[in-house]
Amino acid sequence: MTAFVLVSGSYTGDWVWREVADRLRESGAEVYLAALTGMGDRRHLAGPGTDLETHVEDLVRLLDQVAEPEVVLVGHCYGIHPVLGAAGRRPERIARVVYLDAGMPQDGDPALQLVPDPVVRDRLLGGGGGDGAADDWRLDPPAADEWQRWGSTAGLSEADLARLTRLAAPQPRGTLTQPLRLPEAASALPATGVFCTANGASIAMAEAMVGLGDPRLQALVDPRVTFFELDTGHWPMLSAPGELAGVLLKAAAGEGYRLAATVREQPGHLRPFLLDVPERRRERIGRVDLHLPDDLPADPAEVDRPRPAVVFVHGGPVPPGVDPTPRDWPAFVGYGQYVAGLGAIGVTLDHRLHALTDYPLAAEDLAEAIELVRADPRVDGDRIALWHFSAGGLLLADWLAAPPPWLRCVAASYPILAPLPIWGPVESRFRPVAAVRGAGRLPVVLTRVGLERPEIAATVEEFLTAAADCGAEVEVVDIPLGHHGFETRDHTDEARGAVEHAARSVLGHLRG
Repeated sequence: MTAFVLVSGSYTGDWVWREVADRLRESGAEVYLAALTGMGDRRHLAGPGTDLETHVEDLVRLLDQVAEPEVVLVGHCYGIHPVLGAAGRRPERIARVVYLDAGMPQDGDPALQLVPDPVVRDRLLGGGGGDGAADDWRLDPPAADEWQRWGSTAGLSEADLARLTRLAAPQPRGTLTQPLRLPEAASALPATGVFCTANGASIAMAEAMVGLGDPRLQALVDPRVTFFELDTGHWPMLSAPGELAGVLLKAAAGEGYRLAATVREQPGHLRPFLLDVPERRRERIGRVDLHLPDDLPADPAEVDRPRPAVVFVHGGPVPPGVDPTPRDWPAFVGYGQYVAGLGAIGVTLDHRLHALTDYPLAAEDLAEAIELVRADPRVDGDRIALWHFSAGGLLLADWLAAPPPWLRCVAASYPILAPLPIWGPVESRFRPVAAVRGAGRLPVVLTRVGLERPEIAATVEEFLTAAADCGAEVEVVDIPLGHHGFETRDHTDEARGAVEHAARSVLGHLRG
């Protein structure tokens, strides 16, 4: 018989699992709720020396008491750290590790590295958080209106939030700052990832990241690794206990979605562009490629009529070392070549958005690319448009907040316009939903896909509401049956028409 050992995340305790445990037991499973030192009913046992190793030892002792020969270890959020530490010491007992809306910590990673909110991270790094100097070894639990700093509260009722707040315990600081020691044996165990989609993660996102070739994620294509999604926020044991129990039972049986079959196909970002675009001259300057109209002289000195330019800004994060880089992906080459065929200069670039903390670097790269483009004698430096895609949408914020006079238009396709709940480390500067209030009469052309992930679609609707409130000029180009990244996924007349429509609008603003 398989037994479940359920391990809670930050501030919570074994109490958070009780409804899930009841449903698992009704199915005939054995369930053990891990009571970690300093958490839940054992909060009084914490002290300055309580750290991650304390919680690992708590779990090892519990595993040694479990009579069943096979154990499914479930770690929610922070709980995955002690789970992996304990699994590495008793790998022969572990049938499967379940990552419940949790990150993938590596050896040497402290849990604070995955803490979503930058304010909380700063408090952890700087110490403090208790009621005085004597309490600087622990972090006070969130108030009722602060839980969203740790994850999406979607699906939680007011009663759930009140219960979460009432029963929360201070988190010993050492549990979040001590590095995880992860033996290789723990990494080799069968695993299941459960994404809570309202918190900003999904199977599609994992598939896309694996398709980019990030070597850190290659373990996810192991056929023993499976995935599930729950359409709820970060605390599914409270918001969806029945659904979560069902998923855990399926995970224990080895069921779930596998990436292995799909990643053998051509990754979505390398599939052909949806328009058949004739090849045109392309010139590479550092991180920037210029796609040039056919009638533009090759010698810049012979140019008598500079052309407007459209700068295409890719999303991410894109792991370093990905080959080819985004400016060579079919979609961006296609866009660059397409606008060149319409008489403008298409500009594609590679920027350094390798991680969610890299938005300032990416913004610097974009600003440098624009400066380079505007200085080119073939470019009319007073007629520039920016066209952003996906997570590159956050890079719109600087330009919306204070549009320069040479910026005639901005465009965004299936954009993310506010950091997703799981994206806490992103600087507050990169929030187009707030920056749009400074846009004035700057035209915005927004391509919206109907089959967007709900958490991304929510940022688009928030942006449109803010734009309407401040009178910003936004044109929406809808693709009701379009997907995120539709240019290489949806080769339909509807999608082709949307690209042509958006491009005409952008070039119209450049020429107007």
